[in-house]
Amino acid sequence: MAEQPKERLDRINELAKKAKSSEGLTPAEISERAELRKAYLEDFKAGFREQVESLKVIDEDGNEVTPQKVIDIQRKKGLRKD
Repeated sequence: MAEQPKERLDRINELAKKAKSSEGLTPAEISERAELRKAYLEDFKAGFREQVESLKVIDEDGNEVTPQKVIDIQRKKGLRKD
């Protein structure tokens, strides 16, 4: 069962705190931390990409200036009908 993002971040922070302490991390915890960080970054990048791909950019004059690459992605995903 996959961890929820909040649980994952809590565990990352727990391991970070332990790493800074005099106790340090075991090799298993170092490996776990690396896997958790990788999963966290993948989730972050996916969320950020989704936000960028759903943007509509309007200039000061009210003209749409969304980059063509983003418009093409939006059309492909069915977010645009024009």
